[in-house]
Amino acid sequence: MIHLDRDVCDRARLARDPRFDGLFFIGVKSTGIYCRPICPARSPRSENIEYYPSAAAAAAAGLRPCLRCRPETAPGTPAWNGTSASVSRAMHLIRQGALNDGSVDQLSDRLGLSSRHLRRLFRKHIGTTPKIIADHQRLLFAKKLVMETDIPVTQAALASGYGSLRRFNAAFRKGVGRTPSQMRRSRSQAQPVETSGVRCTLDLSYRPPYDWDRMLAFFQRRAIPGVEHVANGTYRRTVRLGSGRGEIAVRHAAKGFGLKLEICLTDDRNLMTVVERVKRMFDLDANPQAIHWTLRQDPLLDCLIRQTPGLRLPGSWDPFETAVRAVIGQQISVKGAVTQMGRLVRQAGMPCDLAEDVHLAHFFPEANDLANMDWTTIGMPKARKTTLRRLADEVASGALPLEAAAGLPAFIDAITQIRGIGDWTANYIAMRALGEPDGFPASDLGILKALQKGPDRPTAKQAAARAENWRPWRAYACIYLWHSLGNTLEEA
Repeated sequence: MIHLDRDVCDRARLARDPRFDGLFFIGVKSTGIYCRPICPARSPRSENIEYYPSAAAAAAAGLRPCLRCRPETAPGTPAWNGTSASVSRAMHLIRQGALNDGSVDQLSDRLGLSSRHLRRLFRKHIGTTPKIIADHQRLLFAKKLVMETDIPVTQAALASGYGSLRRFNAAFRKGVGRTPSQMRRSRSQAQPVETSGVRCTLDLSYRPPYDWDRMLAFFQRRAIPGVEHVANGTYRRTVRLGSGRGEIAVRHAAKGFGLKLEICLTDDRNLMTVVERVKRMFDLDANPQAIHWTLRQDPLLDCLIRQTPGLRLPGSWDPFETAVRAVIGQQISVKGAVTQMGRLVRQAGMPCDLAEDVHLAHFFPEANDLANMDWTTIGMPKARKTTLRRLADEVASGALPLEAAAGLPAFIDAITQIRGIGDWTANYIAMRALGEPDGFPASDLGILKALQKGPDRPTAKQAAARAENWRPWRAYACIYLWHSLGNTLEEA
């Protein structure tokens, strides 16, 4: 198992410090359970404690999840975040269900690695194998659905990636120590009712600090008319995943360190994907301690982080949607880009009659929709229309996969082959759409302005050289630099 600093873990455990939530787990040998650092139960004797880098590693050692602190609700990125980009990308794909129907060999192919090397990386950084991680993720997600929602147990099993109720029950009993029905009966909520889709509310935790107001303001300013709406402290949008349709709503929890996610979907098989997309969208798995420790070595960033310590990297619901937004937003204001996005949605977006919010009238068009759209009615420069059509064609055909599996350099090289998409746009897409923490548009005017000291503004080359010290968190540095300019940066 990988090394964890026992002194640091002891201090965090005794203080129940929420900043360490999800960064390690506490195995209690005397009871056979594992807990989060913030567990409210009485702290066990030190000699009975073993620390684990992930919940899956604790489960692989034969421990069961604590029923009080519920490890399945901990923020999801373990302590290796930033130390292995390949493991980080693999974990994202696993959380999206890559191993529910696929194999480790197929996953490693997507990452451009051998399966043997991928397993070696997982054992080094997480302490267990990709398959055990996937199995454990399915179990904890299922437990979350059983404990937090009233959807039927069979529906929870299918939504968690289990092919049969028998297999689900066996895995649940082995991993949790109870059957799903026993777990459900221990709650005082209403009995589940069979539905054609799924409607539920889930709690999603984060590690503080987190500036929810600024994150929400970011999305409100860029909300796509007809697709997104922000009001009364809540973000809402329509969602379209394969044959599934519906809407989501995200707001901050009334207390504690987390968000409330309300989901209404026609297809429960997409539930796990929805949760993972929302986590990335609102950057809930970030480790602010690791990010700030690196960035604060730079005096300017140290000052900015002290002023606003809770900034996160705003993600996006759909990579293609964000790529379109990035191209449309080239050299125009945020307000102008929002207006053109609204026209695009009205022209090519599928109407939505499922949403309860009257502001949500369309689903954002998919790549196939834009590839076959009549662009003559959209008012924008001809060159930009050509770029968007080419982007839609490349994504629709599968020639350009909008995912981070290949790594940041490979993604930027691939997408900049499309005429009209340069380094700035590619890095912006990587930061927001793919959640790449090291994306950095060095030529960005706002970044250069924020770095300026005295009359001489640095060049893009000088900014890139300075940013080498910020790896692997250059995207977060970018967010802090942009924020330091207030609302003067229209392109961000």
